Amino acid sequence: MMPRPLPSPTGQNLTHTLTHTHTLSTTIPSLRCYSLSTSGIPGLISGDMAGLLCGTKRKKQVSDLHEEGKNAINTPMLPSGTEIHPEDTMLEENAERNMLDPTSRENPKFKDLQRVLIDWINNELEEDRIIVKGLEEDCYDGQVLQKLFEKLSGRKLNVAEVTQSEIGQKQKLQTVLEAVNELLRPHGWSIEWSVDSIHAKNLVAIVYLLVALAMHYLAPIRLPEHVSVQVVVVKKREGILQTSHVTKELTSTTEMMMGRFERDAFDTLLDHAPDKLNVVKKSLITFVNKHLNKLNLEVTELESQFADGVYLVLLMGLLENYFVPLYNFFLTPENFEQKVHNVAFAFELMQDGGLKKPKARPEDVVNLNLKSTLRVLYNLFTNYKNSE
Repeated sequence: MMPRPLPSPTGQNLTHTLTHTHTLSTTIPSLRCYSLSTSGIPGLISGDMAGLLCGTKRKKQVSDLHEEGKNAINTPMLPSGTEIHPEDTMLEENAERNMLDPTSRENPKFKDLQRVLIDWINNELEEDRIIVKGLEEDCYDGQVLQKLFEKLSGRKLNVAEVTQSEIGQKQKLQTVLEAVNELLRPHGWSIEWSVDSIHAKNLVAIVYLLVALAMHYLAPIRLPEHVSVQVVVVKKREGILQTSHVTKELTSTTEMMMGRFERDAFDTLLDHAPDKLNVVKKSLITFVNKHLNKLNLEVTELESQFADGVYLVLLMGLLENYFVPLYNFFLTPENFEQKVHNVAFAFELMQDGGLKKPKARPEDVVNLNLKSTLRVLYNLFTNYKNSE
């Protein structure tokens, strides 16, 4: 038997499914509360209860609008695409916070710089079995920076080996950065990093620090030129957040950075004796052809014919008397990435043969940089000139 409809507060039977009970004023978007009921179904919401629920929703709607208005006031003229994290809105008066602009994070040259620095760190700390995959996540706690500084400087720092707490990590960073700053400041370096910025995973501060260490210790790497990023600066003035963009230059030209790097014979040849450079090029061509001719290959242009890395890989196999499996490199590279892979692989073969890692970057060789190619080949020449 069908249940009898429940009486409404006014004594009438409710037979419709949705009953409007309240509407807010026109200043706030229309908000209606409904008594969800089917005729005869137990649990009908009374008119008083519906009004209570509607009032609760109205308060929440007003609260949401108030919060939205507050945010609109606190973030005037915010650059589009810039993400402000909750902690950035918690600034004290006159305080400021820096963050990397999202577009700069995707800058290919900035990514390349990070890759060069990561490869350098991993090469330096290979004996410690430390592998860095990302600068932000692997450098913020001070462990990698401590090991890197100790390796480069030959000094042992008085810090705990493993620190899990935030206080312990910052204490370690404090000790490491004090040692770094004491080393670099007398040489005119601008200190663009701090304990708080490094521990907060500020990528720009971390890169600044690593570039300074690499240049000071004459790292056997070639930093990409003209790398700059946009940094968003958030300041709090009179309770209002203000934002601006600042350009940070991380590297300059190779020539300017060479003032801190050790110049080699090829810099002198290119700058002051281009006629003698031709003599060197002919000697290197004779050297490489002596070995490549065994495969019926011949080189006439050093900078272009070694740019895809194929001849470089084959040359290493000939010099070390082994066959390089074809699946380890691209015999007919079709794009820039494949060429870089080949040159980088050739560099690995050189290190396996006992040579130091070339100062040149694989990208420089692929980009037909004559000095980089000459450095690589001259290094082979000095080590294998007596090989048959």
